[in-house]
Amino acid sequence: MNFVKESVNQQPIVDTVFAIVDRAKKAKEQFGDEAVVDATIGSLYDESGSLVALDTVFSSLKSLDNGVLAKYAASFTGNPDFKKKVEEWVLDGNCSLEKEIIATPGGTGAVGMTVSECLEQGQTLIVPEIAWGSYNLMAQMQGVEVEKYELFEGDHFNLGSFKAACEKVMKKQDRLVIIINDPCHNPTGYSLSGTEWEAIVEFLNACSKTHSIVLLNDIAYIDYSYKGADAKSYFSVFDSISDNIVVIVAFSLSKSMTSYGLRCGAAIIMAQKREAVEQVKTVFEKDARATWSNINNGAMAMFVDVLTNHKEEYEKEKEKYVSLLKERSELFMKEADEAGLKYYPYKEGFFVTLAMDNDVRDAFHEALMENHIYTVKVNKGIRVAVCSLSVGKTKGLAGKMKEILNGTYEKI
Repeated sequence: MNFVKESVNQQPIVDTVFAIVDRAKKAKEQFGDEAVVDATIGSLYDESGSLVALDTVFSSLKSLDNGVLAKYAASFTGNPDFKKKVEEWVLDGNCSLEKEIIATPGGTGAVGMTVSECLEQGQTLIVPEIAWGSYNLMAQMQGVEVEKYELFEGDHFNLGSFKAACEKVMKKQDRLVIIINDPCHNPTGYSLSGTEWEAIVEFLNACSKTHSIVLLNDIAYIDYSYKGADAKSYFSVFDSISDNIVVIVAFSLSKSMTSYGLRCGAAIIMAQKREAVEQVKTVFEKDARATWSNINNGAMAMFVDVLTNHKEEYEKEKEKYVSLLKERSELFMKEADEAGLKYYPYKEGFFVTLAMDNDVRDAFHEALMENHIYTVKVNKGIRVAVCSLSVGKTKGLAGKMKEILNGTYEKI
């Protein structure tokens, strides 16, 4: 008997992140918080170990009338004032392309909609080999294949591997759909330089002479860049895309507003020509209506209120935690360098990822847990969530991890 479509993968989902988070929680209950280093959680925590929920944001949310919180949004594509504020906040005047915005349930909604509506079953999505695992799951659920490119060549973006992946896919289908998670890449913390973005766009413009191209820029962590507003200046490079390219920016309130559970975000659709934007917009609107129907009205109203009436206060409060992230990451990398613990080139963001092959990774991950250090396995590495580690827990961690790694090498 079969009660679901035969084309769908029916293997049970194994969410390794939540499984390890649960294991770390149980270890803390058994051995006490001080004995456990929990570097699993991909959310921002303060120095006392509490989840950061920005006062500016949640004071705004709680001040809203119950009717605002309860009612449907003005449209299934999102409230007009919300969409206007998303454009102003995200693009910050750096991009003059034609554009439309559709509200989504977090950045995930924007990414998922792109995968499901821009590729046919059996076609191929292009992603980096080190990436957020849900990209692969989204592709799997839509019957889409995945082609991966090596993310790094030394300490910089591997443009050659990126080009090779695109050229390989171009031989078998009529379009390219590409995901680039930047800035503050999850899980390595890498951010592309302006020069690297220019080279990517130049190459995609050449590809667009024969193929349609959809470039999905996942910016989930952009508001925790160490560059502040300058982090958004690279959007200007999109002004030089060809007529045969559509850029979709996936924005999320989860990180920007520390409102992970409110599930609100947006897909910003951009192109040189209005008809290209309208084509994608029409399909995305129908997908939104058919899939989630409506986005959290209170979350949208809160976003508008914060940026209209409390922007300076919000930015000041957020910047305190950006500085804390920088302090934690710099401490971890300094001690990792001293210990000879190898990590991928980190620029900014929530995570630092140790670099190693997957066989070593698996044994090392278990050895870390035996020593009450909890991390998350990613392809070719171990993710360390500096976003949730206090400075005190960060201090000395890299050296201890190196000692454990040396012991791991001896055993395998």
